[in-house]
Amino acid sequence: MKDNPNTAPGVDEGDETWGAYDTIATSEDYLDSLRGRDMRIYLFGELVGDPVNHPIIRPSMNAMAATYDLAIEDPEAASCESDICGARINRFLHIARSAEDLVAKGKMQRRLGQMTGTCFQRCVGLDAINALHSVTYETDAKHGTDYHQRFLSFLTRVQKKNQVIDGAMTDAKGDRGKAPHQQTDPDLYLRVARRDEKGVYVSGAKCHQTGAINSHWLIVMPTIRLLEADKEYAIVGAIPADAKGITYIYGRQSCDLRALEEGDIDSGNATYGGQEAMIVFEDVFIPWHRVFMNGEYEFAAPLVERFTAYHRCSYVCKTGLGDALIGAAAEIADMNGVPTASHIKDKLIEMAHLNETIYAVGMASAHEAREMPSGVYINDEMLANVCKLNVTRFPYEISRLAQDLAGGLMVTLPSEQDLNHPEAGRLVRKFLVGRDGPDVVDRMKILRLIENITMGRNAVGYLTESMHGAGSPQAQRVQIARGMDLEAKKGMARKLAGID
Repeated sequence: MKDNPNTAPGVDEGDETWGAYDTIATSEDYLDSLRGRDMRIYLFGELVGDPVNHPIIRPSMNAMAATYDLAIEDPEAASCESDICGARINRFLHIARSAEDLVAKGKMQRRLGQMTGTCFQRCVGLDAINALHSVTYETDAKHGTDYHQRFLSFLTRVQKKNQVIDGAMTDAKGDRGKAPHQQTDPDLYLRVARRDEKGVYVSGAKCHQTGAINSHWLIVMPTIRLLEADKEYAIVGAIPADAKGITYIYGRQSCDLRALEEGDIDSGNATYGGQEAMIVFEDVFIPWHRVFMNGEYEFAAPLVERFTAYHRCSYVCKTGLGDALIGAAAEIADMNGVPTASHIKDKLIEMAHLNETIYAVGMASAHEAREMPSGVYINDEMLANVCKLNVTRFPYEISRLAQDLAGGLMVTLPSEQDLNHPEAGRLVRKFLVGRDGPDVVDRMKILRLIENITMGRNAVGYLTESMHGAGSPQAQRVQIARGMDLEAKKGMARKLAGID
């Protein structure tokens, strides 16, 4: 190629891809925008014809739709003015321009956790665009590229269309002891397979991708620090979620088959759910104007580290789920007739203490944000990592206490079919009562909700994702070790002890 494609300006205007989507205003508009797309999705070994109406997939779409509902019901909480497109936009598409923006983000995430009781799937995309704002700016400063303008051109259109962006970072990885270029199969990390005058073609896979099928755009990013030999893996770009060459393989979740049963009680939370999928890319095209990194391997590490600074703080969303779980534990204690017992109150207090500790550190990280050269604000990295490390532990203890308060009936409860059976149902209603007043059905619903959050479908988002999302616990320990500055602390100790 005679010209350097990395210096070509963004030209998203007129790109035929955008014609596929109308501007989204409401949650119904959002759901409509997901219909009729030509997507290759496998679930239980079969191709899914219509994901919008699939009983297992639809609850995850409802959870994402709630992000549109909140922006209308409470615009102060979930929308803001954009200095990029010049209009009011959903906060999930906003570039943080102050610490206050990041504080508002955390409050919105907790609120949505309370509303849905699950993962609402938009945080990865939000954190990706904020990380890319500074990284593209600094890459341009070093290499004379035009990535930042391309990125802003793309983001302007997404903001105007009010679409959903999903960030795709986690690769399949293969042998964890080898770098990407050392793998036996080169596709175990997403890579540039070939280039032409129009753009790049990528092959590989991204695993555990939250909300991928429910998004309009995928932004692919490197997942680890790269070496010069890994240049072909240093690729960042925006791809339509329904692009040719993409295959989705839907992830199993605990108790997911309950969504196929009649009735809503046994699901625990029939309306809302999370979603993870493996995304396979086979020679998928990205035009040059939507390529935001192309071989600048030394910027892979800053991108990953900045993304995780945002995303580890985003785990304050788990405090919203924690609020719902604490409420369910208190409700079942009341239904059992022991709301004032001292040991019951003590356990609820401990649950609240742990939940608020997560929130406090996340909010502190936002308040301590700093401005980057591009003008975006980024969370305090140390506190973001402490927040996430707390999240790898505290929801498990909160869940243990909730199960303690629920009692064994949570996992031995008869089915909704038994409840509705003319003979078995009579016995269920007679013997599964608690204190006088609450209906047996309501007691069953609360128990199923606790089961759902602590060991059922939404335990994926509340527990396992809390452990491994945004990096497993050791990743936070590594970052904390880098930022703890032991030499400075030793100097303080020497000074106080009177040591020269």
